[in-house]
This record gives sequence, structure tokens and C-alpha cells, in this order.
Amino acid sequence: MAFGKKIVPKVVSMPTADTSAGAEPNPQGGQGGQGNQVGQVSAGGVAGELKPIYEKAAKKAKASAMPRDYISKEDRERLYSEVIKQIDIQDVKSMERETFYDTISLILNDVISAQRIVLNSSEQEHLTKELVDDMLGFGPVDELLGDESINDILINGPHQIYVERRGKLEMIDVGFRDQQHLTNIAQRMAVRVGRQVDESHPLADSRLPDGSRVHIALPPIAAQGPYISIRKFSKHAVGLDSMVRNGSISTGMANVMDIAAACRLNIVVAGGTGAGKTTVLNALSQKISAKERILTVEDTLELQLQQPHVVRLECRAASAEGGNSIDIRELVRNALRMRPDRIIVGEVRGAEVFDMLQAMNTGHDGSMATIHANNPRDAVRRIENMMAQTGMNLPIGVVRQYIESALDMIIFVQRMRDGVRRVAAIMELAGMEGDTIVTQPLYEFVVQNASVGDGRLEGIYKASGLKPRFLDRAKDYGLGKELLEALGFDISQEADV
Repeated sequence: MAFGKKIVPKVVSMPTADTSAGAEPNPQGGQGGQGNQVGQVSAGGVAGELKPIYEKAAKKAKASAMPRDYISKEDRERLYSEVIKQIDIQDVKSMERETFYDTISLILNDVISAQRIVLNSSEQEHLTKELVDDMLGFGPVDELLGDESINDILINGPHQIYVERRGKLEMIDVGFRDQQHLTNIAQRMAVRVGRQVDESHPLADSRLPDGSRVHIALPPIAAQGPYISIRKFSKHAVGLDSMVRNGSISTGMANVMDIAAACRLNIVVAGGTGAGKTTVLNALSQKISAKERILTVEDTLELQLQQPHVVRLECRAASAEGGNSIDIRELVRNALRMRPDRIIVGEVRGAEVFDMLQAMNTGHDGSMATIHANNPRDAVRRIENMMAQTGMNLPIGVVRQYIESALDMIIFVQRMRDGVRRVAAIMELAGMEGDTIVTQPLYEFVVQNASVGDGRLEGIYKASGLKPRFLDRAKDYGLGKELLEALGFDISQEADV
């Protein structure tokens, strides 16, 4: 490595006096305009680029948590600045993360000696890790992303970070250097998928290399500094069997959901924010045949389908000039022209519900989507309201008939007061009575004891005892007996299975 050569790599976000949000997204790269950039800084030097390096699980050393005041802000910034002066961008571009860590550690050791700053080995190791995370990753967020016990990371300004573990929020002793440091990290998260976020465009959605979903809000919208909300997804595919082990569903419910997916029912997964709708949709999708062509339509890519023939479509945000946006409705319409066997819509929010129902009504059986709702019946009402956003002014009876003919099942997911995410109900659409959609429950979670010692709700997943409307379809697939068993029926008393 060449030492003493002053360069400012484009991926580095250091606390220099002239730091700003300057970089435009690289037009080269992958899906959704994603380029190779992972960050930016404008400090008047030679701009360079690094390949995206994000291996949070492979850290050279995991320094133990320590107070932020083990080194003063002035000393930290001085050390950062001196280390940056001694980095050669050409060497960095070809380095593995571990090699880069070792190099930074050696440079930092020399700089600390030259500056006569007293740090013990643990503090120096921690500072090295901060530098590497800032240059190649997302600063303090990297270590949180590597913690598999964390589901959500909620950043409320540079000095207040909450995480959710096992459904409970807790504040942690981790922070950013200052507001500019947090802003730089937020812009780095946005630019990697071609999104712009700054004072003129203070809101943005993005995703991280591990698939985590990110929402960013900057001042002036964010009154107390930049806000970042990160929803993490498991690195391991979550199936119905693992949901049974976690207590999120019963074995009977898992079998009903398995059969519903295999029988190509049109399914909507409903629930509140953070209830686990995407997790359930991912689990259901594992039951889709590998021989089918699946098209997914999402605002931000989140689904983790395991089948070999998956075509993923992602919305495009408006450009800085306010044009060239592509919304979910346009993508759903185009998906219909791409010979799908099934269409899966990540989240239905508005007028695209008409196109989704149209797909379900025109030979694309087995399609799936998620929707925000407070209970299963509310999901039907929400779909009715979204149909009104199409501007078609259809009679309510026609709208409901359209919904009933398209949808077969609603799975309602809920994050309950003990923090556990459960499938709270499975409901079937069972026909029409006049202008009213008839529904019948198949399963629901019934709370029996709310005073368990660890605060966890105690209850049972109870089958309704009603025969499902799709029993005949299950029989056609050779699954009638299994369906009745999953619903608690005595098969010996059933002559026609």
C-alpha cells in the first residue's frame, strides 16, 4: 500500500469540513438502477469507487461495546482524517475486508503513536472497527445488522437508537458521531438502489445488501435529525414448520395453509405494520411448485422466493426532476403480459388492487398479496375502499362480487401484546348473500391465560369445525383427507374422502 498519498475515496463518509450529499447514483449496475456505489463524500479530492463489500458476519474482530466517550470527538476526527490521508484507493479496491481491516489497524496504530493519543488495545480495536464500518459499510448499523436477535432497528437521530428483540423495544448504547455522520450513512443506504435523499427529497425507501428494508426521513421532515427505520429479515428461509416450532401457528394451521397454497387458492395475508405479513407470504411461497413461473411485484424487494423461475419487478421512484416513476399498478399490468403462472404482490395499497383481482379472476390461480388490516373482515373492507380509488364508480354489489369471485382465503397475522407474532385467524370467503360477502373462519387463536410468568400469552389455535368451501378443490388435488384432518375432523366418519 502506498502511504502518504492524499486521496478521498468516494465511498468514505468522514467528518471533514466540506462533507455533503453530492453523489449521483451510478447508472451501471443491477436491478432497479442499482449501481456499485455504496456511499459518497465530496471533499475536493480524487473520487474513486469501491466494489460493494458487505460481509457483516465476517468481521476480523468484534470489539465489545464501550462508552462513546473513551475518546474525545476532536481526537476521533483527527485520527480519522490522518488515516484517510494514508489510504491508496487503487489498493483498497482490490482488498478483501479482513485484509483491509489489518491494513487500517496498522495505519491507525502509527497515527495514534504520532499523535500521542493514549488508547488501550480494546479501544484501538474498537476504533479500527468504526473506521472500517464507516468506509465499507454503514457505520454503527453494521454490528446491529449482524445480530440475529434483532428484528427492527429504529434510529431517532444520531444519539438515540432502539432495537426490537423478541417483539420488545429497547434502547441501546450505540450512536453516530453527529448528525452529518448519520446523514452520510442514510444517503449511502439510498444511493445503492438509485434513490436520492436530501433536503429537497427528504423521504426515501431502500434496501440493504442483506435484503433488509429501509425507510429514511431527513430534515426538515425529521424534526430531531435524520430518522432511519430498518426492518431486518431472517438470513434463513422461514417455513411453516419453523413457524410451528416458534409457536406462531399450530400444526393444523400449517397443514391448512400448505394445502391452500398447493391447491392454488388466491390468498391475501393481512395484518398491521410489523406483524409479519412478508414472513408468512415467504413461508407460503415455499409450497409453490418449482415448475411454475412466478412474477413478484414489490415497492422495495423483500420477498425471498426459493423457486428457480422467479421474475422480480420493483417500483421506480420519481427522478430528481419529478418524472419517470413506475408504480405498482403499472408493474401489475405489465406482469399480466409476461406469461405468469402466479403473481405475488408484496403489498397492495391503492388502485392496483383492481389489477391484482383481475389477475386472480383471469386464470392466474394461486396468486398472493399482502394488505394492511386490523382483522380479517377489515381486510375485505379495505379492498372495497381501494377499489373505490380506481375511479370506476362501480355499484358496491358489483365490487363485492368481484372481490368474492377473486379471493379464496384471508390469513390474518398479528403482533400481540406479548410481542409474539402469530397467525391469529384463517378465514375463507364462502360466497354471496345478496350484496354481502359471506365469510367463515377456519382457525383462530384463542387467548386462555394472559398472566404467564414471562409475560407470554397462553392460548390455543382452535379450528372452527366448519367444512371449507375449497374442500372439493382439495379432493381434486388428492388432498381432501389431509385437509379434513388438519381441521380436526374424524376421517372415519367421512364417507366421501
